[in-house]
Amino acid sequence: MMRTEARKGGGFKDSLRRMILRYTFVPILLLFVLFLVFMIVNARLELINQTRDAGRYVKAGLEKAFDQYANELDRAASEEAVIRFVEGKAGAAPVYEQFYDFLHRQNVKSIMHLTTMDGTELTSSANYGTDQSRYALQAIVNRMNTTGKLVLMETNHIRYAEDRYTAYTFAKQLRGENGPIGYLIFQLFEEDLQRLIFVQKNEIAAVVDDFDTVIVTTNPLTRGLMDKYHLTIPPNGKGFIYINGERYYSMETKMLPLLKWRIYTLSAGEWTTRMYVSLAVFFVLTSMILWILVQYLARIIAFRQTRSIDKLIFAVQKLQAGEMDAYVYIGTGDEFEALANQYNIMLTRLNALMAKNEELSHLRRVIETKHLQSQFHPHFIFNVLEMLRYAIVVDHKLAQEIVLTLSRHLRYSISNEGQLVVLEEDLHHVNDYMQLQQMRFKNRLDYHADMDAGAQHAYVPRLIIQPVIENAIKYGYKQKEKLAIRVRAYTSHNDLVLEVADNGGGMSEDRLNEVRAIMYAQHNEAEHIGLHNLHRRLELMYGEGYGIQIQSQLGEGAIIIITIPLRRGEPDV
Repeated sequence: MMRTEARKGGGFKDSLRRMILRYTFVPILLLFVLFLVFMIVNARLELINQTRDAGRYVKAGLEKAFDQYANELDRAASEEAVIRFVEGKAGAAPVYEQFYDFLHRQNVKSIMHLTTMDGTELTSSANYGTDQSRYALQAIVNRMNTTGKLVLMETNHIRYAEDRYTAYTFAKQLRGENGPIGYLIFQLFEEDLQRLIFVQKNEIAAVVDDFDTVIVTTNPLTRGLMDKYHLTIPPNGKGFIYINGERYYSMETKMLPLLKWRIYTLSAGEWTTRMYVSLAVFFVLTSMILWILVQYLARIIAFRQTRSIDKLIFAVQKLQAGEMDAYVYIGTGDEFEALANQYNIMLTRLNALMAKNEELSHLRRVIETKHLQSQFHPHFIFNVLEMLRYAIVVDHKLAQEIVLTLSRHLRYSISNEGQLVVLEEDLHHVNDYMQLQQMRFKNRLDYHADMDAGAQHAYVPRLIIQPVIENAIKYGYKQKEKLAIRVRAYTSHNDLVLEVADNGGGMSEDRLNEVRAIMYAQHNEAEHIGLHNLHRRLELMYGEGYGIQIQSQLGEGAIIIITIPLRRGEPDV
């Protein structure tokens, strides 16, 4: 007998150990996998963001330098000292003073030339290293003369003394009183542009013009024949490419439309591959260590039999979450079984008490709703009968119409066919009611109803709108001779919204708060009993969160908003 119990205990312990291994190791393993995936995705995003940020940094620096030189070109070309020097009427000192003052404030340095219209150099800040630079300058002037351009901006690599190269040229025609007199030329040094586009954590940066000619680059690998951009351009301007067998992430950044320049920033992706391998090795080693550790802990935990306690705790947690069928069954024959039986008895009694309480609450709501519904009409009938008495004497046809309309109205009001009706039907009843009121007030009362298609067949409590209109008529004429009432019905998410707006005198903020307090009170025997009764009726039928809201400003009328759940098809009340 003892051996049998021991075998049972050993079997339970082994199953518990396996369960601990399954439910402990697997989630942790999953977390490691998610961590590995996160690191891979994060590394890729970091590479992309790093490349994008480098492009934005280069773009900002280049656009700033371009704007400064473009503005200086316009300013200097119209400067009197420059014009007088080119015309031979003044010396070059003021020109150089202004140029070097501008140059001192720039990160990108340049060379300045002033020439005649035929390219004869009047002055230059350049130190010519070879005749090639002079020929290049003459070629720029010739192109401007040939094309008739007043402003020239182009890429051209020109070598000057000490192996210094310029990479980009700004040129503009100078005009005197009698017409063109020469050209002002700025040529930007390549080494300064290279410093401008150098970005840490970014291996390669290159700037190309609209002819794919490399203006400046941090790596000669980007230059091909005729200084054309040599590297592969990925689809959509961004993606991975290979350079001499190494993987790079390349991204294109466009500059101002006027420039039509493109910036290519490339970040090495090899380190991400190495990181992936390192993470994979780390993952395998950690998983092996974790497996051994969890097995050891599972053997220790399996010595304790906790299944009965777990069942009870789980049942209590389900009960706390609102699951009223959270019964627990334990057949261990010990104190846990007795505790489970008592728990089940308690749960059965609790369900019985809740069912009884729900039934009592339902009966109370039905009785109170019937009571409130019966209080809505007496003062209206008195007013209509008084109007009918005069109509019988004055206008028999009007009297007949009043009788027919009142008959339909009363038949609808006292009908016991159901507490819920289709909104379209209830609005027909409201139309009868307003027709009677318009007979009474003539052109002093204007009424209009608008109903969205989605709300037309929704079910609403009988006589839901009439009390609100009665209230609007009762208080609207106190400060206005002519009253306009608008009814609107529409859906909002899973709710039906009814709005009744009037242009009466409205309420001050203090009075509005007072009326709201009266309406939302549990009991009310004072004024505004119609709105209070309707709000209470809706609360009883649909619960808190539904009912009436009031919006009003003094002198601007009031809006009564009724919100109830949207129900179509057969009513359930």
